[in-house]
Amino acid sequence: MDVSDTERLERTTLRKVYWRLVPFCFVLYILCYIDRINVSFASLTMNKDLGLSAYTYGLAAGAFFWGYCLLEIPSNIILEKVGARPWITRIMVTWGLLSAATALVTGPWSFFAVRVAIGAAEAGLFPGILLYFHRWFPQRHRGRVTGAFLIGLPLAIAIGAPLSTAFLQLDGVMGMHGWQWMFLGEGLPTAAIGISVWFYLTERPAEAAWLTTEEKAWLDGELAAERRAIEAVRTHSIWSAMANPRIWVLTTIFAGIGMAGVGLVLFLPQILKGQGMTNNEAGLLTAVPYVFGTLAMAFCGWLSDRIKDRYWILTVTCGCAMLGMIGGAMLRDSIWVLAAFSVATIGFYGMKSPFWPLPSTFLTGPALAAGLAFINSIGNFAGYLGPIAVGAAKDATGSFEIGLYVLAGAAAVSTLTALCCALWMPRTAAAGKMLPAR
Repeated sequence: MDVSDTERLERTTLRKVYWRLVPFCFVLYILCYIDRINVSFASLTMNKDLGLSAYTYGLAAGAFFWGYCLLEIPSNIILEKVGARPWITRIMVTWGLLSAATALVTGPWSFFAVRVAIGAAEAGLFPGILLYFHRWFPQRHRGRVTGAFLIGLPLAIAIGAPLSTAFLQLDGVMGMHGWQWMFLGEGLPTAAIGISVWFYLTERPAEAAWLTTEEKAWLDGELAAERRAIEAVRTHSIWSAMANPRIWVLTTIFAGIGMAGVGLVLFLPQILKGQGMTNNEAGLLTAVPYVFGTLAMAFCGWLSDRIKDRYWILTVTCGCAMLGMIGGAMLRDSIWVLAAFSVATIGFYGMKSPFWPLPSTFLTGPALAAGLAFINSIGNFAGYLGPIAVGAAKDATGSFEIGLYVLAGAAAVSTLTALCCALWMPRTAAAGKMLPAR
């Protein structure tokens, strides 16, 4: 087979795989993130109904990450062993039902408990889907694929903001609060759609009836060659993967951005409402920065595949997150805060598409499953600290300013770590790719 035939086979095969898998997983992730952050819109009325202070709300809302971080690694290892179809189905059904059950909370303690349970149920979905993509896409395509999939994250906020605030308008219908309708209306459909995962997903290329024999053979060969090249340098166990210095460097980058990003997501509607906006106005304008985040995620994924060096893009995007949060603290009482937070979201979301392909440059199999889950769990635990910092600062000072500067500091740690990687992390001379870790 000559070069042109091979290139043609690659294009046709990956086009089929992309359109079969990525849009479906994209929808799953939108549902996931809407159910995760809808509590920020519920807080516009729920906090008063349940008697929650800003600090208590931040503590309880962030309790999601207790269960999530505790079970993230075990969940992803289970997925590696039992398969994506049954495990992702289980994740979606249980978290959808528990999200709907948030409508039944009556005070701080029950709210705290259900947030922990939702986190435990959802644990493993995001790194599990990333692991699933590694079974289908060669490394040189993963930036674009990851970027396309992760567009679901900012888009979920852009969709979830007006949707959630619309549910709040049902306040009093059938004797229920609007926030109760919101949790029911967004949680139950997730559980129902989760059942379709069992019937739709295909575990591996060899099982894909929708690929030709030639396409399956080419894709299996490409992925096997990548695994052999990495394992020829070193085969990692689960424990050695989590002790690997490169995993800790990547974890530091993701943790700083996670802390800053989640803190902004959970308090942005309240920041805007504090400027005198109505609930609807705050909900709609919350979507604005995430439009820019959506565009940045797709562009940065494409660019990182094209230039074959993900670390410089990572440095620039983390820097945007830092500068945007500093600007947000300075402009917090002005409508121009949306411009600053738009720069921040370009950073928060633009960094993800070049970031997540990096662990698969030196890990495979169960070690990759554990590595992805470890990075995500620690990063999300840092995300738990963001709302606490902002809520505590707001209660203590009556302003969001100090909390936003704390989030900017977290993003600064990520920026400096990414810069060190860009300057000193080894690449191959030919392709600019990261050398496998020893």
